Amino acid sequence: MDYATYQEETSRFPERPRERFERAVQLVEPDGRWSEGAEAVFRSLAHGGRGGPLWLYRFLPGFAPTSRWCYRVVAGHRPSFDRLTCWIWGDHVVPPGNAFTTWLFFRLLAAIYAVAFLSLWVQILGLAGSHGILPARDTLQAIRQYAGAGRFWLLPTLCWISASDGFLVTLCGAGTVLAVLLAAGVAPLLTAALAWVVYLSLATVCRDFLWFQWDALLLEVGFLAIFLAPRRWWSHPRRDPPPPTAARGLMRWLLFRLMFSSGAVKLTSGDPTWHNLTALRYHYQTQPLPPWTAWFAHQLPPWFQTFSCAMLFAIEGIAPFFLFTPRRIRFAAAGAIAVLQVLISITGNYSFFNLLTLALCLLVLDDGVWPRAWRPSADSASVVPYRSSFGWILAAAVFLTSLVPTLDALHWPTDWLGPFNTTYRLASPFRVVDRYGLFAVMTTERPEIILEGSDDGRTWRTYEFRWKPGDPKRRPEFVAPHQPRLDWQMWFAALSDFRREPWFLSFCQRLLEGSKPVTALLAFDPFPKAPPRFLRAVVYDYRFTDAAERRRGGAWWRREPKGLYCPVLALEGGRLVAVTPLPSGP
Repeated sequence: MDYATYQEETSRFPERPRERFERAVQLVEPDGRWSEGAEAVFRSLAHGGRGGPLWLYRFLPGFAPTSRWCYRVVAGHRPSFDRLTCWIWGDHVVPPGNAFTTWLFFRLLAAIYAVAFLSLWVQILGLAGSHGILPARDTLQAIRQYAGAGRFWLLPTLCWISASDGFLVTLCGAGTVLAVLLAAGVAPLLTAALAWVVYLSLATVCRDFLWFQWDALLLEVGFLAIFLAPRRWWSHPRRDPPPPTAARGLMRWLLFRLMFSSGAVKLTSGDPTWHNLTALRYHYQTQPLPPWTAWFAHQLPPWFQTFSCAMLFAIEGIAPFFLFTPRRIRFAAAGAIAVLQVLISITGNYSFFNLLTLALCLLVLDDGVWPRAWRPSADSASVVPYRSSFGWILAAAVFLTSLVPTLDALHWPTDWLGPFNTTYRLASPFRVVDRYGLFAVMTTERPEIILEGSDDGRTWRTYEFRWKPGDPKRRPEFVAPHQPRLDWQMWFAALSDFRREPWFLSFCQRLLEGSKPVTALLAFDPFPKAPPRFLRAVVYDYRFTDAAERRRGGAWWRREPKGLYCPVLALEGGRLVAVTPLPSGP
């Protein structure tokens, strides 16, 4: 298709009045067919492979006259609309491509995979090893007896090959190697697919310890990345072909779901602290693993906390809708989301969640934001993106399936989605579509479990954790993007009843057995020679000190005992039992 100004070409078409060229764009097709205005625009798009608008123009009642009216308005005010176009699109009305941006995204995704695998590697035996808290071997054995051949669908994991400690460690090592290969650009489609399979395998057998929202988000992003990856053996930033449109669209839709659902659940939960914008007055001290910066954020005046809460709702509830607008507005929306993620990471320890969200924000950009020297060459930029009917069918299926958890977060009915409700349930073991929404209900108090062991029931020694609050004078530290999985689970346990947390009793049993992989998850073992006879869990109410208290005593926390979390525990015949009567002691 050739483009030319009418001042140059009107002499070639004397049969067409000049006034028509001045009034509207003209399209002349090889068969001699003429069209103008809105129809000419839609027909030219159809020749370029985008036939949807032309179909609407032909068959949707009212679309054609509305399009012609809009075209006349724009044509009659070209200077104003030209300025508007430059403001919302910038220098690139025609998209400058996404190949380099996608290349950067895969480098960031590879780094996140590496962090996730390395972080789990140093904990895996204590969490799911043969002497860990929730042994993978026991999980698989129980499912094998219950589900028979269906176990491969219920628990999709390579650990069906082996659940030994060596195999678990090998999976972590293999995942790390795959992350390095993905960063190096070696067979990106293959390495992305294998990394996803390995992480899914580990997440499946680690159960409660790998069931956080960022684990689900990494698996969903990793699954979509398989279809976004360039189909070549060696990826290069200046030679990669344009990424598939459907996969990019699903990534943007995932970012929308993630942010919008997080805002929606806060409003639909009925939690009063979100409704009256006071939630952030509690958040910094009650979040799972606050760093030292959270202490300072907690001291900010109430009016600032209220303002921050309102801005949070604006970013989570409004900005996501602008992810589907022209490029400059879209970039501003992604920038607002990115700023929120940076602020969250400065005041909290949320593993690789913030990095993953920033990676999705990166995909909202295009190659026009980068220096020209970084972008793909003209030859690669002109390559038509890989397309297949299967890709578009899969994208449609994933989109419709993802509506189920999204609408559910709003408490809207999903019956009209018909079979996609079933698809969502069937696909849930693979975690390719998940539900999102952090902190739907704000915790206003901070109960903290302190574990203590004793040999005689009178003298108790404390098990100190590496990262969760314990000694009030110990400064809260940054640990992200590493996630200490046990420390996180202790936060959830304190908000629940021990009978609803079977992993907690298993953890206590391992301490009474003196399991080395489990005690290695702690800061130190107060019983290095032999495990204690008794174990108790004391609940304390923790609150940040104010500035005057910290100056006087140097403590970051003040705490008040609330009683026992569960009965005092001991081992009898290798089984965990409650000690009755309780051992006396302070």
